[in-house]
Amino acid sequence: MRSLARKSVLPLTLVIVGAAAVVGYAAEETHPSRATGSHTGHGTSGASSEEPEDQDPSASAPPKNGNAYTPRRTEENARIGAVFEKDDHGSHFCTASVVQSPGRNMLITAAHCAFDADAGKPVDDLVFAPDYRNGDEPTGLWKVSKVVVDDRWAKSQDEDLDVAFLVLDAKQGKEIQDVLGGNTLGIDRGFDNQVKITGYPTSRDTPISCQNRTTKFSDTQMRIQCTDFEGGTSGSPWLADYDPKSHTGTVIGILGGHEGGGDEDDVSYASYFDEDIANLYKRAQNED
Repeated sequence: MRSLARKSVLPLTLVIVGAAAVVGYAAEETHPSRATGSHTGHGTSGASSEEPEDQDPSASAPPKNGNAYTPRRTEENARIGAVFEKDDHGSHFCTASVVQSPGRNMLITAAHCAFDADAGKPVDDLVFAPDYRNGDEPTGLWKVSKVVVDDRWAKSQDEDLDVAFLVLDAKQGKEIQDVLGGNTLGIDRGFDNQVKITGYPTSRDTPISCQNRTTKFSDTQMRIQCTDFEGGTSGSPWLADYDPKSHTGTVIGILGGHEGGGDEDDVSYASYFDEDIANLYKRAQNED
């Protein structure tokens, strides 16, 4: 699986967070490796007609579809972050992102990042560092107070239900969605979507991003070809249709599912978001 160990490898917890405008980030992006797991399959390759708006300005050429790059700090990227255990003194081992919820306090990630299958219970000391880069945490650490996974995943680790929602504690009287905004959840969006994936490989202290089209692996799993999504990127959101005017995109999958996201760094998987995931999302909202 793509999630790397926290001290030793334990499954992770999910939190769902809401949306809001971010102050101090570019309103638009400008053009200029996941937790441990395995992958197989391929997506669409080919040069993009435009340079990705959030590519690091130091890059000499726009990446092709399927090639990872270092993204800029933008409003869109700020609501994605690294997951740590207890504090930021150890290694980050998974990725999570803010999703909209009535409580404005929710994240989404992979269930194997937030639930300890051996112990049969959620990981109880997770923290989220949005927009983490080289030890810098613009909005600090956010503590996960509750992990919500499907009971069937908790009992048998069903790879089709490798999704978790995390509820976060407020900070200084504000919920995370009030500070960073949040993306919507896309249910039954089909298997062919152009998406952007952003995640935090444990081997790096900066995120990577990649654009490509998703493909169908099975009736319950999607896959995508994107280079260098290695250990630590489990839970990375598959974001479609980001609108810089509304500051909102739609998460149609998260890196996980088949083989914990895959056992090859260049091909990743995601559980298909169907009625089961919609029901889990509703349950998480009722518990936030």
